[in-house]
Amino acid sequence: MQVENLRKEYPSGEDTVCVLKDVNLSIEAGEMVAIVGASGSGKSTLMNILGCLDQPSSGSYRISGRDISELDADDLARLRREHFGFIFQRYHLLSSLTALGNVEIPAIYAGMNQSVRRERASRILARLGLDDRIHHRPGQLSGGQQQRVSISRALMNGGQVILADEPTGALDSHSGRETMELLNELNAEGHTIVVVTHDMDVAAYAGRIIEIRDGEIISDRASGSKSQSRTGAKTFASEKTKGAWLDQGRELLRMAVSAMTAHKLRTFLTMLGIIIGIASVVSVVALGQGSQQRVLKDISAIGTNVIDIFPGNGFGDRRSDNIHSLVSADADALARQSYVDSVTPKLSTTVELRYRNIDVFASVNGVGDQYFRVYGYEMAEGRSFDTDMVRRIRQVAVIDQNTRKRLFSDAEEVLGKVIILGSVPCRIIGVTKKKSSMFGNSETLNIWVPYTTAMHRIVGQTYLGSITVRVNDGAPMQAAEKGVQKLLERRHKLKDFFIMNTDTIRKTIESTTKTMTLLISAIAIISLIVGGIGVMNIMLVSVTERTGEIGVRMAVGARCSDIMSQFLIEAVLVCLLGGALGILLAFAVGEIIARTGSSYTMVYSASSMVLAFLCSTLIGVVFGYLPARNAARLNPVDALVRE
Repeated sequence: MQVENLRKEYPSGEDTVCVLKDVNLSIEAGEMVAIVGASGSGKSTLMNILGCLDQPSSGSYRISGRDISELDADDLARLRREHFGFIFQRYHLLSSLTALGNVEIPAIYAGMNQSVRRERASRILARLGLDDRIHHRPGQLSGGQQQRVSISRALMNGGQVILADEPTGALDSHSGRETMELLNELNAEGHTIVVVTHDMDVAAYAGRIIEIRDGEIISDRASGSKSQSRTGAKTFASEKTKGAWLDQGRELLRMAVSAMTAHKLRTFLTMLGIIIGIASVVSVVALGQGSQQRVLKDISAIGTNVIDIFPGNGFGDRRSDNIHSLVSADADALARQSYVDSVTPKLSTTVELRYRNIDVFASVNGVGDQYFRVYGYEMAEGRSFDTDMVRRIRQVAVIDQNTRKRLFSDAEEVLGKVIILGSVPCRIIGVTKKKSSMFGNSETLNIWVPYTTAMHRIVGQTYLGSITVRVNDGAPMQAAEKGVQKLLERRHKLKDFFIMNTDTIRKTIESTTKTMTLLISAIAIISLIVGGIGVMNIMLVSVTERTGEIGVRMAVGARCSDIMSQFLIEAVLVCLLGGALGILLAFAVGEIIARTGSSYTMVYSASSMVLAFLCSTLIGVVFGYLPARNAARLNPVDALVRE
């Protein structure tokens, strides 16, 4: 190591403070050198520059003939990782890792195989008398033991040059002597040792003492210690292989998990916004799909090939009550078309229903004999009326389950009983199975009678309220609709009716449901973005809190990309875990809704869950990038000083 005309200046307000003034220094391989001086003399700044933790303002610093000013950040990290070993006064051990884990860190960044580095770290710790403390965390070790762990970490990748900053400053006299004797042993093995101290007793262990005052070397002399070896120590660092990259990836993941578990409450609060956002997205999509499927199921019960014909120009047409052109002959004409499966006329009214001492209002529907086929009704008891009953204007009725329960007990025989509709007695010949409907009140009492009976005996009119046509399976609905319209226009001589089909209703409902789902999902996504901003804020705070850790990792050889990767992994893990908890919360919401007996159902979509996870990952990357970049851009020496 060779230093020529080295200067280091710091801005101080409008002035500049010069800490090192044109320092010239050469340290040979295998030497043990002590740099001594009072506090503020510049000795620690010189050591930081020698260890590539800091950069000089001017002058040159060469290692093996190469000027460090020509090296980029990754090259400097490689030097710190494979050439230097650092021993700090305050040890700078990571509290979340064991002694073994702390010693392994330089080898992780060097790409050493897990089994090899673990065996080497264990051997070094055992050599320094810590074989029974390898699984203890720093808080469980004494000061002397922590310093030994720090020395073990410095030796992990070989430590050709060991830089010790006040290595005995935080130790008692006994532990201090042990530490210096250990450094002497390492020097005898070929390690170059540079000790920075203000204690002349510590400096006496070195073979050479350099005294610095006010940024200038005032003395460079040999001490009374025996001369040091000139043989360099062996480095154990290796180039990364494919397996090493995977191994380091696993270690970065493990470090991220360790950092998250060390601050459980903060981690949970960080992901809370993500949990709420993901749960909202998944729940909204599930509720939207559930509602849509329920409505479409009701439509499917009558088929998607049904066409309804009403008088007037559309719903809400005030003139429709005065249009009486829909008649049973129209239904007969439609029934003869090749594309028609079945047809039913229809008219409806509300009448007073009486049975024994029960007097209620019910909806009476006059329909054709094919009505139950058109709408897909099945009989629970008895049968429906036939063509002959319609033609003879028979006073027969089919009732629904609501009417049966309202008028009769469960065990009572229903078929053959006579009920009074207004003033018309009708005999019950059938009971339909329960059928849910999106139209009207599900508690309504429904009774069906032949439309001729309704027209002539109950309502007293000769025209129909509507006609429903069921199109043959496989027949094009658009062509069938045009055929119906053309036929009726020809019969009526004008268009005094309008047509609706269930396929149009289905498409409208699907479109409306999707629009509402997208709208509410957009609101949920906004909450995701807010959650992402929360992740970024907490990660920025985390970078500030963990400045010392970042400095230690950089000092032992972590690249900027390593630091960035670790913080990005943490951000992504927080978001992914938040996404998983959000999905579980959405399932919990669905279970609560189901247990309350609500008519709403939630249909969970795998695609929405995958999208939720992708959103979580994206949020982790996007909002974790800034904190990760800030962490990676920290100057190692500044990070260590700010701990």
